[in-house]
Amino acid sequence: MSSAIPEPDGPDGPDAPDAPVAPDRTTTPREAGHLVLAGTPIGNTEDASGRLRRLLAEADVVAAEDTRRLHGLAGRLGVQVGGRVMSFHEHNESDRADDLLDVVEGGGTVLVVSDAGMPAVSDPGFRVVARAVERGVPVTTAPGPSAVLTALALSGLPTDRFCFEGFLPRKAGDRSRALAALVDEPRTLVFFEAPHRVAEALAAMADAFGADRPAAVARELTKTYEQVLRGPLGELAATAAQEQLRGEICVVVGGAPPRGPVPLDELVPAVLARVDGGERLKDVVADVAQGAGVPKRDLYAAALDARKR
Repeated sequence: MSSAIPEPDGPDGPDAPDAPVAPDRTTTPREAGHLVLAGTPIGNTEDASGRLRRLLAEADVVAAEDTRRLHGLAGRLGVQVGGRVMSFHEHNESDRADDLLDVVEGGGTVLVVSDAGMPAVSDPGFRVVARAVERGVPVTTAPGPSAVLTALALSGLPTDRFCFEGFLPRKAGDRSRALAALVDEPRTLVFFEAPHRVAEALAAMADAFGADRPAAVARELTKTYEQVLRGPLGELAATAAQEQLRGEICVVVGGAPPRGPVPLDELVPAVLARVDGGERLKDVVADVAQGAGVPKRDLYAAALDARKR
């Protein structure tokens, strides 16, 4: 149970009139009867939270993406894992989700951890959370390091709006189609990429987004050889082709710049085609002008002038 903050001596102390006692926010109760997703270090072991250490020791079941890595992390932290350790990865997550939730419904604590960072972000965890929501089972988190946010913060690119795209498809055609769908995305983009594919990925991004689009390649975040390369996509692609970038890699790409208004002479043919199809000129102009970001009056005049000609 949460402990109460001691009341100070003096006029507001024990002799003061009874008042609600604020809970102590410096400690956290044991998450009995909860599914807990906990963030683990993405490189530097010192980034492990005290709450993660406690949960590793206290949880009834620890569901780990790689049990060997879990035990290695626990050893570096000087923590003895107290509960049963279960492998929990992308190939068995769906099958084991209900077993884990049965433990929670029985009053136990189930801790879910991935190899690095937050579970459910390009790692196992999403399916068990979705199933927990379906069953009405309590879910909480012990937040921790995130490669996505770390790379974004170090990139030097806008952070007010961003989207995470995970790993690009491995096949060139699928990768090109995925990037084509993001060409006009105004938000900063964050990708994960394998070191042996990063050169190809950057070259494909330069082709899709333009060689001048600003970007950053962040590798080995929080580790001894952490490195962040910043520059236009074309330059980064050339660097990656010449140098073998090793380790865990995040690629951050600036969003698409805002487009200027579409020239009126490009819009008029579409307007007249719809009018010839039976629509009212006024209605068509209003619709097209709104979508293209041009003044209705100017488009209307241009359409009338074209009809006269």
